[in-house]
Amino acid sequence: MVTSAVSSGGTDLRAGRYSDLSDLARDENTRLQDLRAEVASLNSDITQLSGQVHNPAYTHLERRVRGLQDPAGLTPVSGPGLEVTLQDAPAQIRAQAGNQVANAIVHQQDIQAVVNALWAGRARAVTLQGQRVVSTTGIKCVGNTVLLHGVTYSPPYVISAVGNQQRMRNALLDSAYVQAYLQAVAQYQLGWDLQTKPRVQAPAYDGSLAMRYATPAPGSGS
Repeated sequence: MVTSAVSSGGTDLRAGRYSDLSDLARDENTRLQDLRAEVASLNSDITQLSGQVHNPAYTHLERRVRGLQDPAGLTPVSGPGLEVTLQDAPAQIRAQAGNQVANAIVHQQDIQAVVNALWAGRARAVTLQGQRVVSTTGIKCVGNTVLLHGVTYSPPYVISAVGNQQRMRNALLDSAYVQAYLQAVAQYQLGWDLQTKPRVQAPAYDGSLAMRYATPAPGSGS
């Protein structure tokens, strides 16, 4: 008891509100959303303060930054587009799949295949679950959920894109990876829904813009 009291440092070692991982994930998602709102507010403050700086060199750089904001996904985009919805197979099918159950659920590579095909179809903007997909976006599986920009999502996964509808549709159906998914749709009843939308809203990316990248370890040579 004394050891536990010292180790806890006055905190609860077995907090009741984290009785299961879903509670913990829900609380952390709420905290993340609050932090994202704070980041968006601070970025707005930076933009406002930057507009008050009057310096020829800075003005030139600011003009270049504004020109890059749209292709970087930092401005909202809307217009005609497509919406693709991916869904796990029904519970009964998953139960019957046995050791092939992995073929009856949506994986990160399935989502990536759709997103990459839309880019190949010259999409102007792409969103996943309403979040803007940018060049640094990573789509990762975490158990039976997908992690995007630090937020976990469960199926169905809704991917929307703004752009030429026919060109994006052709790119989707021409993709070998998407065709492989459609084979699983036929065999395992995975969900696939492709709809033409007269107007798709793609909000600006409002996450962190800090870049993190790998560097060679000391002594590793070239």
